[in-house]
Amino acid sequence: MQYLVSVIADSTDLATEAEMAAIDAFNERLRAGGHWVFAGGLGGPATVIDNREGAGLVTDGPFTESKEFVAGFWIIEAPGHDAAQALATEGSLHCNRKVELRPFL
Repeated sequence: MQYLVSVIADSTDLATEAEMAAIDAFNERLRAGGHWVFAGGLGGPATVIDNREGAGLVTDGPFTESKEFVAGFWIIEAPGHDAAQALATEGSLHCNRKVELRPFL
């Protein structure tokens, strides 16, 4: 089963050299364990475009009242939620940020 692990940041500061080294090591562990699907860092915060019914709304977001945003992500392969949660917990430690774990449908 595949899972999305979103990295949650509260500032636009980039990862330190030590954090990047830890993230690289974690990425290698994911590859070696057969859990790696894809990963990437994101610039942030996001711009939200809502053009439903031609509204043409453009706002900072996605949550204008929050200082947190998704700064990166991993897509991982794991045999179940417990294994995915263990990997996400390790990812949080390595990137020194909160993460959110969600299964793909």
